[in-house]
Amino acid sequence: MSKTIAILATHGFEESELKSPKDHLEKQGWKVDIVSPESGSIKAWAETDWGKEYKVDKILSEANASDYNALVLPGGVINPDQLRVDKNALGFVKNFFEQKKPVGAICHGPQILIDAEVVEGRNLTSVENISKDLKNAGAKWEDKEVIVDAGLVTSRTPDDLPAFNAKLVEEINEGKHREQHA
Repeated sequence: MSKTIAILATHGFEESELKSPKDHLEKQGWKVDIVSPESGSIKAWAETDWGKEYKVDKILSEANASDYNALVLPGGVINPDQLRVDKNALGFVKNFFEQKKPVGAICHGPQILIDAEVVEGRNLTSVENISKDLKNAGAKWEDKEVIVDAGLVTSRTPDDLPAFNAKLVEEINEGKHREQHA
């Protein structure tokens, strides 16, 4: 069955954390849109320096969670730090939880979830640098390659992308999750 997935990102996303899930989800025959507050293209961060530019498929102000089956939040240091203070981005993210749809966040991506106020009581992981922030927001943080909590898929770093991608596909195939909540 055909699915449409949103990847929410802005300048400074970790390149592998957008490219790998995007490629993996497209191999399933699914449409993947890069959604961003910016139009045109956004620039990746590739480990230690600026990377390639990626075409924005949908401007955030025109995007609606109801048009998508799932959401992916790549990390990087700059990307989540910008999105977590963008009220439109936070509303977009929260709508996926309200609609009980799968959400995947990797590395620093879960920082956005803190400001969307959807981590309290949830089991998740992230890059260790933000573990205290997640715990302070009420999350149950563990240092594991991938954690799934009622449609919320989280992983730590690019090293975890194979497990992250596999669990994303599994959760998206399952569809809406009754226990998913905002």
